[in-house]
This record gives sequence, C-alpha cells and structure tokens, in this order.
Amino acid sequence: MQRDFDLLAFGEPLMEFAEVTREGEHLFLPGLGGDTSNVIVAAARQGARTAFMGAVGDDPFGRRFLKLWDREGVDRSFVRTPKGSQTGIYFISYGPDGHEFSYRRAGSASALVEPDDVPAELVRRSAILHVSGISQAISTSACDAVFHAIRIARDAGTIVAYDPNLRLRLWPLDRARAIVDATARLTDLLLPGLDDARQLTGLDEPEAICRHYLAMGPEVVALTMGKDGTMVATRERMAVTPAFPVQAVDATGAGDVFDGSFLVRWQAERDPFAAARYANAAAALSTLGHGAVAPIPTRADVQAFLAKTDRLAQMDRGKA
Repeated sequence: MQRDFDLLAFGEPLMEFAEVTREGEHLFLPGLGGDTSNVIVAAARQGARTAFMGAVGDDPFGRRFLKLWDREGVDRSFVRTPKGSQTGIYFISYGPDGHEFSYRRAGSASALVEPDDVPAELVRRSAILHVSGISQAISTSACDAVFHAIRIARDAGTIVAYDPNLRLRLWPLDRARAIVDATARLTDLLLPGLDDARQLTGLDEPEAICRHYLAMGPEVVALTMGKDGTMVATRERMAVTPAFPVQAVDATGAGDVFDGSFLVRWQAERDPFAAARYANAAAALSTLGHGAVAPIPTRADVQAFLAKTDRLAQMDRGKA
C-alpha cells in the first residue's frame, strides 16, 4: 500500500524556556520542544515525509509550533487549535546534577485531546506512527487517544513505534508500568531509554531488559544507553552499537533526535543496527548546541559526520 507519509507523530508540543547566564544574569531563552514534536522535526531533517497530529494552544506559543512545522516541511493539517486553549510550557535549569525541568502543562490543549480527535485517515496514510509515554501520562483522555490511534494503525498495517519516555512527575510508577507494558504489546519498534527501562521493568542488565520487552511482541527493541551506545535487539540478534564521543553542550532532546533518525533509517533499510549507528550520530550532533530543536542535524550533517568518522577510523587502522 502506498503511504503519503513516512512518519506520523502524535503527542504534546511544549514551549521551552532554557536558562542561560549572560553578564552574570540568569535569563530564560524561548524555544520549542515536546518529545514527539522533536522526533518529527528530526525525521523531517533526515528527508522523511512527515506529519504531526494533536493539538496546540490558541495562543502565540501554539502559532510558533505551526510556523515551525511549516518551516520544516511537516504536514500539520490535522493539528487542532481549540479556541481559548493553551500550549504547555517547560523550563530548563542547570544544577549540580545536570538538567532540572519544571512544567506548566495542566489543562493544555494536548492534555484535552480525546479519541474522537484522532484523524483515522491520516494514520492509515502513514507508514509509521510514533507515540510516547508522555502523551499517555498527561491525561486519561490523551492516553485513550494514543491507544485509539494505535488500534487504527494496527488495523491499517501502519508500523507502531513507541518511546515510553517515563516521567514520574506525571503519574505513579505502578500505573506507568501497566500502561507501558500494554502499549509495548501493541508496538513494532520499541525505543526505551535505559534509566526508564530499569524503573519500568525492575531489571538492571540491558540484555535482560531487551529480552523482557521482545517477549511482549515488538520486532525491534532499541535501548538507548547514553555514552554507552544503543543495544539493539531482535529475535535473531542482540548487539551494542557504540555511541560517538563529542564535546556535548546540552543533551536536551537527544533521545528524541535518536528516535526520529532511527525510524527514518529503519524504514529506508529495514536494518535496525545500521539505523542505530546513524541515529547515534544524529543524537551526538544534537548535543553540540543549546535547546531541543535548533541543534537537530540535517541528513547532510549526519552523513558528513559519519564519513569523517569512517575516514579517521580507517587512518587509525592503517597506522596500526
């Protein structure tokens, strides 16, 4: 079946305010974030045909997202802007332990989304549907809408990709475990982070986590482990794809960039191990600037980085 879009994302866009220090003063610079929005922008910059569905506020922040997606070539025809609604906000501060996040999202346009708001035809026209645990955690109606979208996707033969993206400020761990496990059983491509997966499964070793989730039904588990790379697991093979060391400035959104880049390359090649290498490179490049969206690399950026990395590795082998 011919699909109009390579990747469709469904979730919660969030206005971002990131702390910076200038001339001794602490300022918060505006940006655009939200995990699934970051994913779809990353995918668009890798050359994919992309679309986003959900809702943004009837406010200046919501209009910024519409302009962002237009600029990135993301189809947003099915994004709702309910009259009088608000876009969620988050603040990034930097403390001794790294990032500190504060959220103002209660009653946001995204939290008010319901199953009837899901455009079934758009899901059917898309090759992959990407959803997130955050979208399930922000409200009961949003969670129901995610499951509704997944059911439509499965009936239509649309691949389902899922990042649990655990946020315990949004829901208790027991509820998160139940919802994530139920979703994993309906998922084709599961993209958890190691810290989240340890809390959700009670397991410590990456191999055990991957086996745990593969047993639920996904075709591929790509477990991101930060500087330790990504463990990719299928029923035939399990291996770690190394990370690319860089002088990171800000890791905000790096996991989202991994997701978007991984899904684009997986769809093109159906090789999850090659897709993870490409996505690791994209995620590494995204940490070289501040904010979630601005540093997301293009396909040309990633290809140039990989080519340079391969040349240097070949030179090192020649010296050995």
